[in-house]
Amino acid sequence: MKFFVFTKRRLLIIIATLTLFLTGIGIFGKSYAKVVDVSATERKIPIYCVEKDEKKVSISFDAAWGNEQTETLLDILDEKKVKATFFLVGMWVDKYPESVKEIAERGHDVGNHSDTHPHLPQLSDDKIKDELEQCNAKIEKLIHKRPTLFRPPYGDYNNNVVTVTNDINMYCIQWDIDSLDWKNPTPQQMVERIKNNLKNGSIILMHNGAENTPEALPVIIDTIKDEGYTIVPISELLLKGKYYTDHEGRMHTS
Repeated sequence: MKFFVFTKRRLLIIIATLTLFLTGIGIFGKSYAKVVDVSATERKIPIYCVEKDEKKVSISFDAAWGNEQTETLLDILDEKKVKATFFLVGMWVDKYPESVKEIAERGHDVGNHSDTHPHLPQLSDDKIKDELEQCNAKIEKLIHKRPTLFRPPYGDYNNNVVTVTNDINMYCIQWDIDSLDWKNPTPQQMVERIKNNLKNGSIILMHNGAENTPEALPVIIDTIKDEGYTIVPISELLLKGKYYTDHEGRMHTS
């Protein structure tokens, strides 16, 4: 018969090991449950593009800082008979109220791009909501219509950003084609980038203050049309009713 002699040190090691094991499986604590909860959390994804049978796409412009090119872009869109979507920061709205009115009067979507252009995932839910609601109020006061489209600054989001946006009956909108106009590529580089990535339901990102955007825009529009696509504002591109986004951010009807 064998006898096992437990020293005090060995006994403490055994107890510590057993405690860690039992904690891991949830008897002495909730560590295991927490791991399961985190891994099971559904990732919420904004709308990057839309599932479409028709060859329709949207062009969008973010307006956060300057305003030197807005009038030129609006004139080009008028000339080409195209309606687009402009996402406006509240601070920009404060500085250029007449441009906000003109964008709406010319028939374009006026969307929300936050009030102060912060990194929203770093804020509480209440702060996120304030950013959206304050910008909405400024825009609605000028054009008498509440925005329903929201684009997170920097394209930066997490589950809270998407949830807060949806909870106030707004769509959280990203893009699947970045013109990269903010990096000042040549107009031809912008045209080729957009052309090579076009597909039904695409949303194209551009800016109202990028150096080469006014020169590139007419050619971009012509190229899109030559490829057989119709350009519509995002409000017309989106699907109606209940929807979900897949792992690529493509919008589908539920």
